[in-house]
Amino acid sequence: MTLVKRPMLLSMAAALLIWAAGGVALADGGGGGGSMGSMPSMSTPSYDAAAEYAKGVAALRDKDYKGAEKAFGHVLTVTPKNADVLLLMGAAQTEQGNLKGGRRSFEKVLKIDPDRVAGHQALGVTLARLKETDKAQAELDLLKAKAATCGETCPQAGELKGAVTAVEAALSPLAPAALRGAPPTLVPDAAEGDHAYLTAVGLINDRRYPEALSALGAAETAFGPHPDVLTYIGYTHRKLGDYAHAETYYRQALAIDPDHRGATEYYGELKVERGDMAGARRMLAKLDDICGFGCPQAEDLRRWIDLGHEPPR
Repeated sequence: MTLVKRPMLLSMAAALLIWAAGGVALADGGGGGGSMGSMPSMSTPSYDAAAEYAKGVAALRDKDYKGAEKAFGHVLTVTPKNADVLLLMGAAQTEQGNLKGGRRSFEKVLKIDPDRVAGHQALGVTLARLKETDKAQAELDLLKAKAATCGETCPQAGELKGAVTAVEAALSPLAPAALRGAPPTLVPDAAEGDHAYLTAVGLINDRRYPEALSALGAAETAFGPHPDVLTYIGYTHRKLGDYAHAETYYRQALAIDPDHRGATEYYGELKVERGDMAGARRMLAKLDDICGFGCPQAEDLRRWIDLGHEPPR
């Protein structure tokens, strides 16, 4: 099916952006789902994970690190392997002086995403504060190697340069105490998240999937485990032929919002593509139950099942 859908509920500014882009897709599949047609920052999800993430971000902004840790802990009960949440959890822990707890959180980040520059920076600084100099130096060496490979023009050049500077400062006994502390916490911004989300949607419609994944990563950082964002990440992986990752993200979205129409539809389509017609029919039955009197997502998936493949555009 074609992913392009017309949103029904948008702010005037967002509507103008969409009009200028010639129409965009929405993570709710056929036009419904979580909060139909709205940006993640304007939606009112019927689940706790994204709301708790927002509470944690607000608490970080207010320097309420204990409250932030509590909120991020709630999120991690739902999505325990979310690198964005773990990174902010580690920041909340280290800001309270719980360096060992922060270290564990940062190590989990890097186990999930070994190339996460912010994770290596945070871990390097924390190891320096724990006086584990050799291990901190190893993180610094790794960051320097990445920076050398990256050069001056790659997308991560600035981030890598800042990370190297931060870990060097933490390791230097001559640096001011402020520079030897925790790295500054980058508090996600909802407006930037909406912009990244809209950008990702446009890129998906243009079939520029690798770039879309990058934009969706920024949206996920802003909104945490939001089912709309997770559904789109799954869709993009699916279009790249990475069915395993696609399924992982669809499952995450449905763990947070079991009745999310878009995730249910797209998961069903994935099952059709994998030849699991029985599984696809289960997803369709679920949509029929959720929608009651019918919805575009159910009709789209029904066409996939009837044809045994993606319907012609």
